Amino acid sequence: MPRRKVREPCCGAEAQSRDCCRIESLVTVDERGQMVLPKELRDRAGIRAGDKLALVSWEKDGEVCCFTLIKADLLAERVKEFLGPLMSGWTGMGKGAGDPQDETG
Repeated sequence: MPRRKVREPCCGAEAQSRDCCRIESLVTVDERGQMVLPKELRDRAGIRAGDKLALVSWEKDGEVCCFTLIKADLLAERVKEFLGPLMSGWTGMGKGAGDPQDETG
């Protein structure tokens, strides 16, 4: 099985010390609500036709102020990284009578 390339997080608390965020482009929303990501940015980000992107909104004072696009597969990886230790701890708890994980019962 091929090894997966370990990706360094580019956003989040651990990346705040790095100079990683910048305004790439201004885009226009058309009358149907669609936007076009510039080709150069799509190429650099490895975004291809049909790729899924998660749109994350940020609120301030009850209004949406910012959006972030994250490749859906990268978001899934980050969620697994975050929840993995929590889930392994949770699945190890509560072993008792009738629990399928309980080897004694």
